[in-house]
Amino acid sequence: MDRPKQFADNQYVGDKRTQVVYDVDALSGDDEALLTELLQAETYICFGPDTLAEARNRGYRPYSGSPAAATS
Repeated sequence: MDRPKQFADNQYVGDKRTQVVYDVDALSGDDEALLTELLQAETYICFGPDTLAEARNRGYRPYSGSPAAATS
C-alpha cells in the first residue's frame, strides 16, 4: 500500500490511543482500514528519528498484524 500524504516522509506511525506503532510500508491492503480510521480520529504520532527503536523508547509496541492486537 502507498503511504498516505500525511506520512509521505514517515515509515513508522503510532496510535496514541493504543500505543501501537505501525510500519506503514509493511501494511497490506487488508490493513488499510486501520490507517483510514487513524487518520479520521487524528490520534496519530510520527517519530523523530523515524525508527522502530525511537517508537519503542516512547512506549509504543509494534503492530503484530491482527486488528485485535491494535485494540488490546
